This record gives sequence, C-alpha cells and structure tokens, in this order.
Amino acid sequence: MDFRWTAHRFTGGALALDVANSVILRHEPERSRDRFAIAAQRDGFAQAASELSAERLLFDPLQPVDAENLETFLQLRETIDCYFRGRTAGHDTRDALADLLEVIARALRLAPSEDSLECATARSALRLLGEPAAERMKICGNCGWLFLDRSKNRSRYWCDMAVCGNRAKANRHYHRKKDASP
Repeated sequence: MDFRWTAHRFTGGALALDVANSVILRHEPERSRDRFAIAAQRDGFAQAASELSAERLLFDPLQPVDAENLETFLQLRETIDCYFRGRTAGHDTRDALADLLEVIARALRLAPSEDSLECATARSALRLLGEPAAERMKICGNCGWLFLDRSKNRSRYWCDMAVCGNRAKANRHYHRKKDASP
C-alpha cells in the first residue's frame, strides 16, 4: 500500500504532537502501526512537516533524523505521548514530565543542527509545556491522536472533522439505520 504524508497527518496543532501521532491506532495494539518503522516514511515526515505542520513557520525546512540519533528520537516521541496523554487524562505526570525533560535535553544535545527534526520536535515539546491552557489539549474520540483544540468555544471532539468526524458520524448513522430496520 502506498503511503503519503497528507495534511490530515498534521492535525495535532504542534510538531511534537504530530510526531507522537506517527503511531497509528496506538490505543489498539493489534491494529497499531508505527509510521517511523520504515526509513522512507520517517525521512518523508521531515519534508512533509516543513510544508504541513502548524508550526512550519517556526523552523527552516527540516532535515530527517540521523540514523545514530534514531533511538533518542523515538524515545522523545514516546515520552511526548506519555506525558501529554497523561496530562490530558488528568493523571499525576510528575515522573513523565521529568522523563520528558531528560529526553528533550538529550535530543537537543545530540541534534546535528538547528534544522534537524530532533531539535524542532524537542523545541515544540518545550513550547507545549509552556502552553497556558492545558484544557486545550485533547485526545481524538475516534483515532486516539493528541491535538490542540484551538476552537473558540473549545468544543472540538475529533482531530480532523473531515476524517475522524465523518467516520464517527457515518458509523453512528449506520448503526441507527441497522437498529431501526426490522
């Protein structure tokens, strides 16, 4: 199956969240898929993020992750997900925050340049830590992705109405029709 990084894949509202969301269906281990497991997809992410990320104006075109920094980058992705998912769910995140700060520091130290994906992701995570309104971060009710709700009344439920919202509404409609038929 051919895979492309599309605008839907960058609906998190911050590069750090888009990186965390690179694991598809994280909450369903049997169906989960890591888009960074394939080097071409991982390398393509840097170019796509330069064009599609909500924070694209904050950095130059991004360079892909160096092979020697891959382990640290993937650890950064997982700690971003762990911390912000826990914070969104209202859990005690002190340990997760300490882990995140340690991995951010390591990623920044090992990043080969300012325009590397590792460096930009670490900086994006730091910006999110300073986000004043923690209640703006949400978890999509359909796919489980993390996203920032920047709507005026903070009522967004899905990461992307055109994809997850439509799927959820179509599913509800199908079950309503199915239950109503004799």
